[in-house]
Amino acid sequence: MSNMVGLEFLDLSHNNISGIIPKSLEKLQNLKYFNVSVNKLYGEIPLGGPFKNLSSLFFIYNEALCGSSRFSVPPCPTSSKNRLNRKRLLVLFLLLAIAVVFVTMAFVLLWTRYRRGKSAPQQAESLSTITREIITYYELLQATDDLSECNLIGFGSFGCVYKGVLRSGTAIAVKVFNLQLDAAFKSFETECEVLCSLRHRNLVKVITSCSNLHFKSLVLEYMTNGSLEKYLYSHNYFLDTKQRLRIMIDVACALEYLHHGCLLPVIHCDVKPSNVLLDEDMVAHLSDFGISKLLGEDQGDLYTKTVATLGYIAPEMSGSIRIVRRGA
Repeated sequence: MSNMVGLEFLDLSHNNISGIIPKSLEKLQNLKYFNVSVNKLYGEIPLGGPFKNLSSLFFIYNEALCGSSRFSVPPCPTSSKNRLNRKRLLVLFLLLAIAVVFVTMAFVLLWTRYRRGKSAPQQAESLSTITREIITYYELLQATDDLSECNLIGFGSFGCVYKGVLRSGTAIAVKVFNLQLDAAFKSFETECEVLCSLRHRNLVKVITSCSNLHFKSLVLEYMTNGSLEKYLYSHNYFLDTKQRLRIMIDVACALEYLHHGCLLPVIHCDVKPSNVLLDEDMVAHLSDFGISKLLGEDQGDLYTKTVATLGYIAPEMSGSIRIVRRGA
């Protein structure tokens, strides 16, 4: 991997990886993001090359990492020759494993970008064409007991979210848009346009869409533990420091992907606790892209009317209309 001089982003967190961090990665001068937190790594953290600018958060929750105090780890003890040879052998196996994973990831990334380059994001129908599962309007009604109030799990400015169970036993979340609101049409089109091109572990997965003249909805992956808002503002739920830190990192990774990892940068515009959903493993997923913005390469200025939630909106967007300049 030290020969992959163009590598900029590598996230290997939460992968149960053991061994040491190869010192040869210091050659990757373009590496800006290298996250190996929550693994079983040990040994010295390299200091040269891109490691000069990496945060200590990228190395937390490992077995026995050591090195510079800048990474909040203890100093490394002097090792014997036999131990050094054993570490070198472990590094070799680790590099082979990483190489296999990276080659697969690189192939998927190149294929995805090739597909994006051939066709621009389209309307709601394009979302269904890239998904394997097709769910009809009547199947959604059956799964949610005709959109029964007992299955209502959330609501927002443009519609409601219902829990449903398909005939296969799969739990889903159905976001139904209120078509009596003119803004709901635009919100549905925006979410379809944005979500059809996004793939990230910290974004809510869209299974498919369902649309006709009188009904528009998105079928989403069901998040077992609900929203972050429930854990922050309820006396019946509690988050320890470790969980809070992981959720913060998950949301930051999602935003970093939206801003820098997409073909067209995406501005979410409404990041708040109710839009951060938690799965059964308490992994955070960012949701609700109804008012998000796509920034094209030819868009020097982005004119947007503020409809985000007061209290969470960025200070520079607090007026009724603002102009956001790229690079500002």
